[in-house]
Amino acid sequence: MTTTTPSRGRRRAPTRMKRAAGKAAALQKPRVILALLLLLGLTSVMLLDGYLRAEVGGDQRVRDGASSSKVPDTVLNGGPIISFRGGRATTTSVPARTIALTFDDGPNPTYTPQVLKILEKYDVPATFFVVGSMVSRYPGIVKDMVDQGNEVGIHTFTHVDLSYQSDARVRREMTQTQLALAGAAGITTTLFRAPYSSETDAIDNYSWPVYEKLGEEGYTSVFVDTDSDDWKKPGVSKIVKWATPSGTSGASVLMHDAGGDRDQTIEALPTYIEKMRAKGYTFTTISGVIEAQNTGAQLPGGDRNANQNGNQNADRDGAARLQAAHREATGATLYEGKALVGAVAVAEYAVPTLSVGLAVVGVAVMGRFGMMLILARRHYRQRNRRRFGWGPAVTRPVSVIVPAYNEKECIANTLESLARSTHPIEVIIVDDGSSDGTSEIARAAAEQLGMTNVRVVRQENAGKPAALNNGVRSAGHDIVVMMDGDTVFEPDTVRQLVQPFANEEVGAVAGNAKVGNRNTIIGAWQHIEYVMGFNLDRRMYDLLRCMPTIPGAIGAFRREAVLQVGGMSEDTLAEDTDITIAMHRAGWRVVYQEHARAWTEAPGSLKQLWSQRYRWSYGTMQALWKHRKSLTDKGPSGRFGRVGMPLVVIFQIVTPVFAPLIDVFTAYSMIFVDFQAALYAWLAVLGVQLVCAAYAFKLDREKYRYLLMMPLQQLAYRQMMYLVLIHSCITALTGGRLRWQKLKRTGEVGTPAGVGR
Repeated sequence: MTTTTPSRGRRRAPTRMKRAAGKAAALQKPRVILALLLLLGLTSVMLLDGYLRAEVGGDQRVRDGASSSKVPDTVLNGGPIISFRGGRATTTSVPARTIALTFDDGPNPTYTPQVLKILEKYDVPATFFVVGSMVSRYPGIVKDMVDQGNEVGIHTFTHVDLSYQSDARVRREMTQTQLALAGAAGITTTLFRAPYSSETDAIDNYSWPVYEKLGEEGYTSVFVDTDSDDWKKPGVSKIVKWATPSGTSGASVLMHDAGGDRDQTIEALPTYIEKMRAKGYTFTTISGVIEAQNTGAQLPGGDRNANQNGNQNADRDGAARLQAAHREATGATLYEGKALVGAVAVAEYAVPTLSVGLAVVGVAVMGRFGMMLILARRHYRQRNRRRFGWGPAVTRPVSVIVPAYNEKECIANTLESLARSTHPIEVIIVDDGSSDGTSEIARAAAEQLGMTNVRVVRQENAGKPAALNNGVRSAGHDIVVMMDGDTVFEPDTVRQLVQPFANEEVGAVAGNAKVGNRNTIIGAWQHIEYVMGFNLDRRMYDLLRCMPTIPGAIGAFRREAVLQVGGMSEDTLAEDTDITIAMHRAGWRVVYQEHARAWTEAPGSLKQLWSQRYRWSYGTMQALWKHRKSLTDKGPSGRFGRVGMPLVVIFQIVTPVFAPLIDVFTAYSMIFVDFQAALYAWLAVLGVQLVCAAYAFKLDREKYRYLLMMPLQQLAYRQMMYLVLIHSCITALTGGRLRWQKLKRTGEVGTPAGVGR
């Protein structure tokens, strides 16, 4: 038998609700875009940093013995400086008793400043062939380099062998380095030295087209006459010996100020300068050599008079005049260069910060797994070995409240499951202004099932909290069970759920919500999440006496406790979390009853899933903020504030928000560091999660076959949950509000006997 009673509630016309929902959706779009932009920004920073620190493929070395048939003999047998004029290559040799001292692979924050200090001390100019990625990371060093009167040339952006690269890659390597120089020192340069190059007789048919192409664009390619081989770290004496040309020959001398341990180079440099000066040598730059050949004038070397009269100021002025290869950066080049340097500065600051965050998140995640396993096992042993008793069996009737809004697909199944209850109940269906005939379907189902304990209470649309409060007021018993209109109970669910109320301290009980439609990919992912992420958590929170949420699908309350805390509040979108925290603060104990199972229909599409989880996460944040004063309260309220609230914030908000760092750094490591090691690390974390999930499935007596979906869940589903949480955080920070949204249901979850497990 069913009855209909009126109820208080404010009217919300369907058209007004649709308009409000549309307006809310429009307001959320910018926040979704902002969340995506944040993720894109993080990814871009990581990619930029990785690109700066590691070469992304294409670093093949030219094979020894390659043919040089296409290289002019005048180049193979000429000097170390190759210029192109009118499409014809000309070479320049370093004059006798002259050293063009060059350094490759810098700048380096440890060694380059030491080299500059030594050069300044001896008033010696040098030419530095810099790597663009290093320039963008250490722009101040390059500026000091240029201001000191030294010359710079390009050594590509990522130190890649250009011999096998496409024209586009070669152009990119050169352009990016020019931009880095423009942003760092306000200049561009016409000098170029290819990575892995040596003397001109090593040019072959693979590399020659690169030099020709760059020559046509105005670049001067610089090779070496004498290689110190300091990168081999042979010892100071050998570095000095190998850098010394024979007789009185001039030479383009190669040393390195980066690319590895350069302590021997730093130690050898003063000795080498003093030795060459003692032999009557002059130091100059590459531009100085070219200018001397073009004009036939005496080299105005930076140290020309330093030996005789120590006139270092005049010598440095002379060195400054040798920077003929430099061009002042202007216009778009200058601003793009500054933008590049600025972006790199952000990456250089952000990545170490993110690395620290990753370490913190990693510890928190692993700590959570450890806590869940230990406390869940303890919880299981207490409940199943009868070390924990609630008291005398609870047999008195209880009221089951079912708020329903347009639940025509599900309400009959819900009533059918309640008709099989082994515990005496009254059923109160609160129709919250449905427009699909939910009330009529409920009455017909109750009559067909012969249920005389069902009441249908209709109210004008006022929202789920109002419907629940109406049901509590209408309840005829001191214990009320709340369930959703798309949920079905097992016959023993209500009996199991109410047993903890034998303990007078217990004010509310959380049941075990199960995903009924788990035979789809999305359903299987949510099934794993419910078993591991929700129910395993609840065991932990139960032992710590700080249960944060009683699920809306299955929960039981003392009626007096609900009325004491003011009923279900409309202040937040997570009324279940709100009232649970309120129960704690009022001194009631909230527990978890894992044997009381309910089967609910999870969202069947990604759009609906996003909508539901967004409401959950944002509502949780609202509830935590609403009850923030519990942090400083005394008694039970203070216990939850100082134990439960930090755990919820850490495990449900902070850690998930930063958890994408694990995936981002995994991808970063796979691309830029060590693919195999990164893959093993990711698999290790997945293994830990699988262990936890398997244990959770064991406790809930679930079949393990669903765990086969877990790797895919980590790659797809988890990323979506991250975005949802980030979206919620942005909404919270920007002060947005969101109405509760009705999810589309199919009614496919029937009575437990029909649910595949």
